[in-house]
Amino acid sequence: MRSELFTAVIGDVMDKMEIYHQFLPPTIRPLSPEMIVLGRAMPVLETDCFVEVSAGAGGPLTKKPFGLLLEALDDLKADEVYVCTGASPRYALWGELMSIRAQKLKAAGAVFDGYARDTQGILDLKFPTFCLGSYAQDQGPRGKVLDFRTPIEIEGVRISPGDLIFGDVDGVLVIPREAEEEALVRALEKARGEKLVRTAMEGGMSAVQAFEQFGLM
Repeated sequence: MRSELFTAVIGDVMDKMEIYHQFLPPTIRPLSPEMIVLGRAMPVLETDCFVEVSAGAGGPLTKKPFGLLLEALDDLKADEVYVCTGASPRYALWGELMSIRAQKLKAAGAVFDGYARDTQGILDLKFPTFCLGSYAQDQGPRGKVLDFRTPIEIEGVRISPGDLIFGDVDGVLVIPREAEEEALVRALEKARGEKLVRTAMEGGMSAVQAFEQFGLM
């Protein structure tokens, strides 16, 4: 996938498979254009809070700084992607120290519909991070992780534990486990066919002729 595929070609074949809504919103971008994320989803559910610790509250997580964030981070396995949603965009969901821990665990990257902080540190680590951008405000008194390894949705795109996550400069695609084999086989065929189309068009073939001959454009 890293050497031959890109999100656009997989998205195209998934459209043909009538799996239409698998791209995360276009506001989720790599911190650096050359970043690629590829791995299995480890979904994380976050929520807003308004104090770091509330001693008199009834729920156990309101008495616990960060909720289950540290447990979720430590539970990452090799080649997994930390995929987080549920929070408002008032604070950062990811930072340099989290990247260091995830990298030590051989995780594949982080994807979330929120902000990252310690951006230069993450860029120095070259840890694949896809998010809304950079914002330094901390989640300590503002957000807590409620659960992890549980199905989540980001703007209607469902992400289950173990789904394949593939992201590049053009976006982040969620490939359901039950569809991935067919999607990847067909995407490889299409990517290799597009190379033939490119060669033909560089040689002067028209777009109409190329589509008639190869069925691709």
